[in-house]
Amino acid sequence: MPCSSLAEKKAGNTLAARLARLGLRTDADFVLHLPLRYEDETRITALADALPGVAAQFDVEVLDSEIAYRPRRQLLARVRDAGGALLLRFLNFYPSQQKVLQPGARLRIFGELHEGYLGPEIIHPRFHVVGADEPLPERLTPVYPTTAGLGQATLRRLIERALQRADLSDTLSPELREKLHLPEFSAAIHRLHTPPPDMAQAVLEARDHPAWRRVQFDELLAQQLSLRRAYTARRARGAPRLKASTKLTKALLASLPFRLTQAQQRAWQEIAADLGQPHPMQRLLQGDVGSGKTVVAALAMLQAVEAGHQAALMAPTEILAEQHYRKLAAWLEPLGLPVAWLTGSLKKREKEAAIAKVGAGETAIIVGTHALIEDKVEFARLGLAIVDEQHRFGVRQRLALKEKGLFAHQLAMSATPIPRTLAMSYYADLDVSVLDELPPGRSPVTTKLVAEARRDQVVGRVHEACRAGRQAYWVCPLIEESETLQLKTAEETFARLSADLPDLKVGLVHGRLKAAEKAAVMAAFVANEIHVLVATTVIEVGVDVPNASLMVIEHAERFGLAQLHQLRGRVGRGAAPELQGACILLYAKPLGELARARLKIVFESTDGFEIAREDLRLRGPGEFIGARQSGLPLLRYADLEDEALVEQARAVAEAMLRDEPQRAEAHLQRWLGGREELLKA
Repeated sequence: MPCSSLAEKKAGNTLAARLARLGLRTDADFVLHLPLRYEDETRITALADALPGVAAQFDVEVLDSEIAYRPRRQLLARVRDAGGALLLRFLNFYPSQQKVLQPGARLRIFGELHEGYLGPEIIHPRFHVVGADEPLPERLTPVYPTTAGLGQATLRRLIERALQRADLSDTLSPELREKLHLPEFSAAIHRLHTPPPDMAQAVLEARDHPAWRRVQFDELLAQQLSLRRAYTARRARGAPRLKASTKLTKALLASLPFRLTQAQQRAWQEIAADLGQPHPMQRLLQGDVGSGKTVVAALAMLQAVEAGHQAALMAPTEILAEQHYRKLAAWLEPLGLPVAWLTGSLKKREKEAAIAKVGAGETAIIVGTHALIEDKVEFARLGLAIVDEQHRFGVRQRLALKEKGLFAHQLAMSATPIPRTLAMSYYADLDVSVLDELPPGRSPVTTKLVAEARRDQVVGRVHEACRAGRQAYWVCPLIEESETLQLKTAEETFARLSADLPDLKVGLVHGRLKAAEKAAVMAAFVANEIHVLVATTVIEVGVDVPNASLMVIEHAERFGLAQLHQLRGRVGRGAAPELQGACILLYAKPLGELARARLKIVFESTDGFEIAREDLRLRGPGEFIGARQSGLPLLRYADLEDEALVEQARAVAEAMLRDEPQRAEAHLQRWLGGREELLKA
């Protein structure tokens, strides 16, 4: 191994590196690293009184020990106290442990007793040698979240030192604590790290103790303070006022073959008002699948153009970006506005020509993928940056597009509806517009659950629909074979359906196809030259084929709720009543509890907001919003289902920023330690 690699490996195994993996750098970090559970080492239990499956502490004497091979190498030690005997079993052990377990040694052991082949035993007990008069601890023993190579004893020692050094002064006024019925911060922290023996473990671990309540409130308050301060900072910046004549927007509305829904009109008015302000818009447009976000975005782009600026729309996949490009070009080019298309798959000459026109200001409307944020791409006067499916981009990518224009207005779009408590917390720095109704003619998609054993019937249903002039999607979760998951692959399914449906044209699209190949397949599907499209989740968002009325999702039990709902929304997009969509969720048995819950929810509801609430409940906020990509601080202790506490934290944050800025700063330093820069996205 090269020297540099050895050095890197060694550095990664140092105590500091291990602590850093847990986010532990400052005294405040250690103070807020709270226990997962507690163990009661304040008393000794006689072996005769031990209960199976209940962790307890025992004082014992070693009778003998041996290394046995039944069936694998293991260390066995027989121990006893005045009233009983016990076997200690170590499946993984060190020579030092074997050396300690000598006949006559007195041990203090902690673990759960189980009935084994040779009688009562404890597997891998925690133990140490004790003297005759070693005192018992005077408090419950905390068990902390840790990482490989970092023991509980080391963590406890470091946290105890931090508690002695850290500033635990209260950031909440006595009046506020009394009003909210919260204990002092110092008292709450000491109670959680060093609980007295008479405190019930169950109460502490259930997290309904007042000390936990204080920590949960403080964590939510830090989040609210951070986001509200970011919101205020944005509004203090200057931005171009995109006042428009409305000539182009009126022309677009007159040319559309449909009328805006009331929700679309409301959202458009909110966005138009924001664009006319002298500070950057930071708005989220959220709406269920098929609610018509693209036309609202088009109206916003026209307002920017009428005010003499450029507007750019960035999407996470080429399929979605191209869908937007085709729609916008069809709507805007008849108005005399050419739409630029910029993606990594363009030929070098085409790409350079597009970049030159954008840089010279000759093109006002630009649509593309990550290619929009490449260094060589410069905008003449970017006034509006739109990011679709914004949670799919990293925080740096979203910042990069906005910063192509000096304090450009930003509109984020998402087809994943956001539950109220999530909007109040993780999206507290955004203004939100909601499209809560579908356009006329959109009927709810019928959903059916079908076991894998009835696959042939599903193939027959697809054949019947396509022979009647409709089209179908068949979605697979993997491209290549996985022996572990044993999932059907897209290639296998394509070959099998081609054989089963010889009179139909079957196409295949997945993320590893070259962009030109992918575009050709999608164009053929849109033109009804392909009857059945076998695809991976690249078609999850953005694909709009009105004639597609049937979707089969293979191994539906492997998909998340949001994915299932997004995919289901790809069908039934035609206005004709006979094109009502149907989605067949093909699942393999046996179903796990979580998979069963997901399928039940998506089967029983077509309401995106209800599905999002259930998704949040099942997955938690970190997974729901992709917080690893978002830059947002994850909540460790607070529960977003506690809407009342979220509301209290939000109200206190606004008052504290206004009336007690020093307390607000101290609170933020304690909880975030200056790690707020990524909230600016």
